[in-house]
Amino acid sequence: MTYPVPGGPVDREIEINKSRFIAWLRPVHSREEGQAVLEEARARYPDATHHCHAWLIGAPNSGQGAMNDDGEPSGTAGKPIFNVIQHKGVGDVMVVVIRYFGGVKLGAGGLVRAYAGAAEAVLSAMEVVEQVPESAFTLTLGFADEQPLRHWCDQHDARLDGVDYGQGVTARLTVADAAESELRAFCAAQGIALDKR
Repeated sequence: MTYPVPGGPVDREIEINKSRFIAWLRPVHSREEGQAVLEEARARYPDATHHCHAWLIGAPNSGQGAMNDDGEPSGTAGKPIFNVIQHKGVGDVMVVVIRYFGGVKLGAGGLVRAYAGAAEAVLSAMEVVEQVPESAFTLTLGFADEQPLRHWCDQHDARLDGVDYGQGVTARLTVADAAESELRAFCAAQGIALDKR
């Protein structure tokens, strides 16, 4: 099953009652990638008042999500951002909204509208591509099996992420879930040990 994901990063900025809201959209595929995006936002805008965010990893309806208000009143920042992500029906996405307080209090309703508006601005500007669900594997094989494995990867659009040489060959590859049974059959026929990462 494929699902829509962002084609790349997008940045947008809006101003509401003298407060600046800088919205970042980044494709992410794990919590670790999301944390790295948040740390980058904090490093780029260290003097901002808030760095609120929400992310959804995996398919839009079945993925894992999280949100954070970063000091704003509970439910006024992370949840509105997350709601807009869900409404757009995309997965593997993180939105960080960086706020510089402009001196005018917006109230709870105003904050919800502001954070949702910033998320809407950045999500509306994204290009969408289809994500093919895939899995990562580690294979242990003999030297003579490396070339047939490379050929198999070329034939099945599998990514060879790395190869290490020692007593034998250890290969790391990423394969579309739809091709996993074919990979398992190939490995069984070649006598290649296979571990899903």
